[in-house]
Amino acid sequence: MLTATAVIASLGLIGWLIFRAVKQKPIKAHTISRGLAYVAGVFTYAFFLSINIPELIKILVSILLGIVLIVLAAYLQRRLPGRP
Repeated sequence: MLTATAVIASLGLIGWLIFRAVKQKPIKAHTISRGLAYVAGVFTYAFFLSINIPELIKILVSILLGIVLIVLAAYLQRRLPGRP
């Protein structure tokens, strides 16, 4: 069920991009990256919830992984040279 939701979300993103291209509206890079992040998040949850372990552990693992990735991204962003 979650895999189907992830596939529908990715098809919806592709359809939305095609719709904007047909209407000749500008598509900015941050819009595409945000859409890809949403679709990747849905695929990630579909993967973690399809593992054969108790549901509580699945949810805790996905939350902890999200926390680790957010902290890692914030740490790497601070290390970039030339930023105040």
